[in-house]
Amino acid sequence: MKTTLAKATLSTLCMMLSTAFSFAQVDITGDWNGMLDFQGIMKMRIIFHIQEKDGAYTATLDSPDQNAYGIPTGSVVYGFPELEIDMPDLRAHFKGTLVHDGTGISGTFTQAGQALLLELGRKAIEKEVLNRPQEPKPPFPYNEEEVTFENKAAGITLAGTLTLPKKEGKCPVVILVSGSGPQDRNEELLGHKPFLVIADHLTRQGIGVLRYDDRGVGKSTGKFSTATSKDFASDALAAVDYLRTRKEIDKKQIGIAGHSEGGLIAPMCAAQSKKVAFIILLAGPGVDGEEVVLTQTELIDRAEGYSDAKIQSDLEMNRKAFQLMRSEPDTAKLRPQLVALFEEAIKAMPEEERKEIGDISAYANQQASQLASPWFLYFLQYDPKTALEKVKCPVLALNGEKDLQVEPKINLAGIEEALKKGGNKHYQIEELPGLNHLFQECTTGSPTEYARIEQTFSPQALKLMSDWIWKTVGK
Repeated sequence: MKTTLAKATLSTLCMMLSTAFSFAQVDITGDWNGMLDFQGIMKMRIIFHIQEKDGAYTATLDSPDQNAYGIPTGSVVYGFPELEIDMPDLRAHFKGTLVHDGTGISGTFTQAGQALLLELGRKAIEKEVLNRPQEPKPPFPYNEEEVTFENKAAGITLAGTLTLPKKEGKCPVVILVSGSGPQDRNEELLGHKPFLVIADHLTRQGIGVLRYDDRGVGKSTGKFSTATSKDFASDALAAVDYLRTRKEIDKKQIGIAGHSEGGLIAPMCAAQSKKVAFIILLAGPGVDGEEVVLTQTELIDRAEGYSDAKIQSDLEMNRKAFQLMRSEPDTAKLRPQLVALFEEAIKAMPEEERKEIGDISAYANQQASQLASPWFLYFLQYDPKTALEKVKCPVLALNGEKDLQVEPKINLAGIEEALKKGGNKHYQIEELPGLNHLFQECTTGSPTEYARIEQTFSPQALKLMSDWIWKTVGK
C-alpha cells in the first residue's frame, strides 16, 4: 500500500511538473485579442502587443473601436501560468491565466472599479457593424484637412481635422472640445461619432469646424492621465491661436463648443481670452463637480431600478470619499485612506453584491486610484460659476431633458445664475425635450440606452446650433 501511494504521489508530482514546464515554455510575446463586454451596454475590442527582451516583458495596448493605438502600459509580469498587465494611464489592470495549452488567456480586466471578464486569443476579432445612419460618408461638399498645432506652454502637439466650406471669403469656425475621458477627434464612443456628425452639419451650413484628438490620444502627443480640465483648456486656447493663423478664417468669429466636461472648459477659455467670440455648452455643468457626481449617481441608480437603500448607500459612500478628498491634500496619504474606506464598505455589503465585485482589494485600489487622480480631484472641487461670471461673449447652453449625467434643471439654472451675475445679456438657454446626455432621442435617458439608439445626435439640436451661430455672428 505504501509503495502504491508513493508511486501515485510521484506520478502526480511528475504530471504537475510537466504541466508547469509546458506553461513555462509558452511564448506569450505577440498579439493577444479580446472583447470587453460592458454588461450589454457596448462591446469593445482590445489588443495587447507583448514583447520580451532579456527576460523582461513590455506591452502596448490598442483599442481599435476608439481609434486608440500604441497606448503604453506599466509593469508586465509573467510567471507561468499567470500574466498581469498594469495600465496606469487608463487606471486599469488585467490579471489572467494561460488556458487551452497556452493558446488563450482567461482573466479579469478592471477599470475604475469595474471588473470585466476578458478572454484573450491569438485570432483577430472583426469589428461589430452598427447601424449609424447619421454618420457622413465621403465625398463631402466641403474641404477637409488633417492639421497639427502646438500647445507651446505644455510642449505638446495636437492633431485634428479642419473642415471648411467651399466658398469665397472668410468663415466663422467652431472648435469642438470633448467630454471626460480620453477621446479622439470624433468623440467616438459606443459606436457613435458625435463630433463627426456635428462637424459635417455645421460645415454644410457654411461654418468651419476644428476637432482634435485629446492630448495623449490618437495622433496627439502629451500625457492624458496627469492632465486636468485646466490643462485641456490650454489645449483649446492653443487651437484658437492656430486658427487665427489661417487666412480662410474670420479671426473675430472663432467659437468653442464643448460637450459635458468640454462645456466646463469652454467658459474657462472665454473667461481667459477675448479671442473667443462665442461659446456653446452641450450638457455643460453649472454646479461644482461634487454636486454633479452625487446627482448623477442618484439618477442613474434610480434608472437602473436600484432600491432606495442601495441608492442611499452609494450616496453615503461618495460623500465619505469626497470628505476625505477635501480634508487630505497629500494624495500619497489620501489613497490608502480611500482604499480602507472602500474595503470596509464592500465587506458590509450583502454577499451577492460582494460576489459581483470580485477581488475586493483590486476593486478598492481601482476606485481609490480614480478618485485620487489629478483630474478627478480638480473636477470635484471646481465650480464652473467662477469662469461663467467672467464670460462676456454670447453663450448658447443646451441640455437634454432626460440627461442623467448632467441633470438639466440644476445645471442650466447654475449657468444662467452665473451669467446674470456677471452681467452677460447675450445668452440663450434651452432644455430640449426627450434628449439624453449625448443629445439622442431616447426613452429613459439611461447610459445603457446609448449604444442601442441608432441616432447619434438630434437633428433639432444640430439645427439650433447652426441657426444660433449665424444669428450670433451675422451672415
